[in-house]
Amino acid sequence: MPAPSSDRRYESSPRVNGSSSSSRGNGNNGGYRGRPNRRRSKPVESYQPIIAEDIPSTLPEGPLPSFEELGLAKPLLDALTAAGISEPFPIQAATLPDTMAGRDVLGRGQTGSGKTLAFGLALLSRLNGGHAKPLHPRAIVLVPTRELAMQVSDALTPYARSLGLWCRTVVGGTSFTRQADQLRRGVDLLIATPGRLSDHVRQGTCVLSDVEFTALDEADQMADMGFMPQVRAILDLVAPGGQKLLFSATLDRDVDKLVREYLNNPVVHSVSPPTGSVTTMEHHLLMVSNDDKPDVINEVAAREGRTIMFVRTKHHVDRLTKKLRSIGVHAGALHGGKAQNARTRVLNEFRDGTTPVLVATDVAARGIHVDDVSLVVHVDPPADPKDYLHRAGRTARAGQSGTVVTLVTHDQRRAVHGLTSRAGVKPTSTNVRPGDEELVRITGARVPSGEPVPEFIPKARTARPGGAGGGQRRSWGDRGERSSAERGGRSWGERRHGGERGSRGEHGHGGPRGEGRSYGGERRRSFNH
Repeated sequence: MPAPSSDRRYESSPRVNGSSSSSRGNGNNGGYRGRPNRRRSKPVESYQPIIAEDIPSTLPEGPLPSFEELGLAKPLLDALTAAGISEPFPIQAATLPDTMAGRDVLGRGQTGSGKTLAFGLALLSRLNGGHAKPLHPRAIVLVPTRELAMQVSDALTPYARSLGLWCRTVVGGTSFTRQADQLRRGVDLLIATPGRLSDHVRQGTCVLSDVEFTALDEADQMADMGFMPQVRAILDLVAPGGQKLLFSATLDRDVDKLVREYLNNPVVHSVSPPTGSVTTMEHHLLMVSNDDKPDVINEVAAREGRTIMFVRTKHHVDRLTKKLRSIGVHAGALHGGKAQNARTRVLNEFRDGTTPVLVATDVAARGIHVDDVSLVVHVDPPADPKDYLHRAGRTARAGQSGTVVTLVTHDQRRAVHGLTSRAGVKPTSTNVRPGDEELVRITGARVPSGEPVPEFIPKARTARPGGAGGGQRRSWGDRGERSSAERGGRSWGERRHGGERGSRGEHGHGGPRGEGRSYGGERRRSFNH
C-alpha cells in the first residue's frame, strides 16, 4: 500500500456502492433483504494494512485553536462553557476541522483523550437546523457495550438539547417497546449497540435510509466481540455517500477492512501511539506467591480511593466481590451476566463513592469514565497488550495521575513481561508480601476492617394481575451482552437469527446469549411488556 501523502490522506479502494435506494430492502422496515453487497472480491490474504501502527501524531502545531475558532455554533459554545470546558483536547482540535467539513475521518487517541466530544460535537453541528422523521434517525453512533452507550449519551445529550435536537439510545437489556416509542417520535442522533439496532431494523421500528452521518466508537472492540456482521449490515443500510467517522484507541486489521469497504478517502488523525505512553501513569508488577496473593488482594482493596480490580471471568468477579464484602470492603461486581439495572446501580455507586471498589471483567475496560480512579489492579493478567492498555486507561484520564499494578505469580512472570513489553510499558517489578512497606507505598494497602458489608437486597416486584404470584422475578430482558473476554464462538443468535456473537462460557458450556438476538430482544418482549 502506498505511503500516506502529505495531507495525511489514504486513497481508499473503490467500493461497490450497490444499487439505488430501491435495493435497500423493503421501505417500511429497512430490512436486510436485498441490501447491497459491498464486500470486496479480493481475498482477505491479499490485504495490505492501510493503517500503520506508527502513524505520526497529527496534533496541530502551536497553540490549540479555541472551540469558537473551530467553528462551533453559539449554543454549543454556551453549553461547553456551562460544562466547564474552555478549550479543546488535542484529538478534538486535530479532527474537528475535517469532520466539520464533511470528510470521512479515522481518529486514534488513547482512552480518556476526548474522542466522544471529538465526533459528538461534529455530528451535532452537522445535524443543527434539521428535524428527524418518525422512525428515521438522521445520525447514528455505534458502540460495543451498553455502558459505553450510556456514557456517550450522558456526554452528548446536554449539547444536543442546546441545539433543540433529540439524542436517544437503543441497547439490550432495556425496554424494546420504550425505545420503539422514542424512535416513532423522531430521533436526530441515535446511540446504539449493533445487536439491538439490528433488532429494531428487523422489526421495522427503525429505518436507516435517512442516516447521513455515522460514527463508530471503539470499532476494534466491536470486532473483538464479534459484532462485525451487524456493523457491516448497518453500514450497508445507511444513506449512500454519507459521512463516516471512526474513532478508536487502536486501529487494527479488522478496522482496516471497514476502512477499505466503507470510508471514502479518509483523513487519518492520531494524537498518541497505541502504547502505554501516558506520563502521569505509573506501572508496577507486584510479584507474589500463590499463597500470599489472596491476602495481598484484600489489603489492596481496603485502600482509600477509587479502585478497579480486573479479573478474567464473571464467576471470579462474583466470588471476589463476595469475599471482599465479607471482610469489610465496600466492593461492587460488574460483568455482562448482570441485569442491566444491577450494572447501572453498581456504576452509580462507584461514581458517587458509595462503593469505592469495582471488581469487573473486561466489560469495564472500555467505555467507563469515572473521575478520580487512582488505582487499576490486574488481579488476573490481561489476555493481550490491547486489553492491558484499555484496562489501564481507566486511570490517569484527562491529565490526572494514576497507578496500574499487575499481580504476578511465579508461573506468570515470563508471559506478563512479554505482554507489557508489547504494550510499550516499562513497569517496575517489586516482590511483595502482605503488610510490606513497599506494598503500602505503591498501592496504599491497609488491613481490612473485618466487619462484613450488608448485601444489597433489591425491592420485590408486585404481582401482575392474573399472574402466578408476586415477589421478584428476573426478566428475560435482564440478560445482556458480555465482554470480549467472556466471548468465544458464534452464539445461537448469530447462527440462527443473525444476531450478535456470544460465547461458550468460561468452562466450555453454552453461556447466556449476546445482546443482539438475546433473551432481551424482541422475541421475548411479551414476558416484559
